[in-house]
Amino acid sequence: MLTKSSTELVRQRNSVLVLATLRRHGALAHTEISDFTRLSSATVSAITADLEKAQVIEKSEQQAASGRGRPRVLLRQRRDCGYLIVVIISSDAVQYSLVDYSGKLIDRFSEDRSHDPAGAGRFVNGVRQGLERILSRSRIERDKVLLISISSKGLVNSSEPVLVWSPIFGSDQIDFELALKPEWKAKVILDNETLLVAAALGAHEENVKGGDFRSLAALSLGHSIGLGIIRRTSYGGHDVSAPNFGHMLHMANGGLCRCGTRGCIEAYAGFYAILRTAFEVPLDTIPAKFVPLAELDKIAARARQGHRISGFAFRQAGLALGNGLSRMLSLTERMPIAITGPGTRYYDLLRQGIEEGLGQSHVVRMEGMPDLRVVADEQILVFEGHLNRALAVIDEDIVVAGVQGGD
Repeated sequence: MLTKSSTELVRQRNSVLVLATLRRHGALAHTEISDFTRLSSATVSAITADLEKAQVIEKSEQQAASGRGRPRVLLRQRRDCGYLIVVIISSDAVQYSLVDYSGKLIDRFSEDRSHDPAGAGRFVNGVRQGLERILSRSRIERDKVLLISISSKGLVNSSEPVLVWSPIFGSDQIDFELALKPEWKAKVILDNETLLVAAALGAHEENVKGGDFRSLAALSLGHSIGLGIIRRTSYGGHDVSAPNFGHMLHMANGGLCRCGTRGCIEAYAGFYAILRTAFEVPLDTIPAKFVPLAELDKIAARARQGHRISGFAFRQAGLALGNGLSRMLSLTERMPIAITGPGTRYYDLLRQGIEEGLGQSHVVRMEGMPDLRVVADEQILVFEGHLNRALAVIDEDIVVAGVQGGD
């Protein structure tokens, strides 16, 4: 027998399921929602009536292609139910995006910070100003912003929006929720950027393979080296993680890394590491926080022309990446590896080293080379990952806050 509390949990779960179905498939008729969710018609009617009353969803009519007969009544999210602000922090810029409840992009701008040596405190003030700017440009009321979703490379707290360590600020931690209160009442969430990329790629893969999708890794190449892994769980959900891949040990007492230790994968494969090797700079030289792509392009051009040291720099980077990936596969399972980030423009120079590094491991010798694929549009994937996670969080918060459906 269901208690009042367990009945409420079922109602909430079913309401979230209906909203998730509208997110995935777009505007749907009542019967289509019932088909996709496998909920009874009566349950769907009760849920959608409550959601419509709460102004979370709305009805629209779609005339038949023939122009005859009664139009179809479709249900969709109300765009003005609330808003999401996405903040993507990279080594050289911060991007701000304003999104409505339906997932439609309203406004976006980026602020360059490649020449800004600011510390964490000044950076947080800049984020506050950026949030105010995107709000004023669109004339949206502050209390209509339901969630602020932030991403960065580095280590993030899995339960609170705290940036524990980053390539830009090192060990200067940033608690974004604390930094934005009391001005902002919106929920604040923080994710590792490559985790969002893996989640977005996993969603694409699942749309193609359906129930055959098992797992996938996303390797991000750039100023930093990141790794995200998504795996289907036994109950049909997804487990997404971002292990500290770039700072796994590659060579004991090796090159100095931006994290302060020596011998990390990133100390051989990050942009600053390739620059250091190409110019035969001592390995204990303090790494540059930011390396312009134009400088890497010059090294790559020389490598493609046969310059030995330039080619060696990319091959060493690839070898470090391949060795790291082989360890990852030994600890997890065989899975496709999507290579993303600005460093994909040098994949032709990195590939030999990556495959050589992978080939040195027992698991690859036994099972063969994993599926390696290049996915160039990383920033689009980061944004998709933000939308998928943040809008799902908003949906759940709206339901938990009081919208009730039938059981």
